[in-house]
Amino acid sequence: MGESGSPLIAFYRGDGRDHRGRSLSDIHAFDFYELEFNHDYIQWLFPLPEPSSASTSAPLLSNDDIRRFQSEPPLRKHLLQSLDVLLSFFGLELADADGAGAIRVTKADSFDERHEVWLHRGNHNLLRISRMLRSLTLLGCARHASAFLECLEGIHAEKPSAIGDTTIGYWRRAVTAEV
Repeated sequence: MGESGSPLIAFYRGDGRDHRGRSLSDIHAFDFYELEFNHDYIQWLFPLPEPSSASTSAPLLSNDDIRRFQSEPPLRKHLLQSLDVLLSFFGLELADADGAGAIRVTKADSFDERHEVWLHRGNHNLLRISRMLRSLTLLGCARHASAFLECLEGIHAEKPSAIGDTTIGYWRRAVTAEV
């Protein structure tokens, strides 16, 4: 579990494994099919303090975990790699991830193909996005969460029938989340 005793910290440092024996790099290497049809990795990539109704094996984010992510840049770097993996899955990308300027999330060249997988009402990936936004906010990557939300709001404006107002409301609350 690493020096902190936290399975999440060990997992994000690269010396721990999830409940199925997968490392962070194993999950980062998932192809789009694996990202879509495996439902128990998202809780490890984007942990929350509340139990997951989708995975009873999901770790719970502790206050100590939150402090560690907020204070240790290597943990946040790996969290942002997780974000990159999922953004690619959605057909999105970070426009400036090096911190030199404003962080933006934009549509990637693959958006027209990838949005077919997730951009419709009731899709489980909309719940994944809620988790991602809240986890990023809690773990010290609020600027990235806000940039992701801004992109999603633009998509909502273009396709209001695909993302309902209730979902947008959840996403907005996720980026203002507190423990």
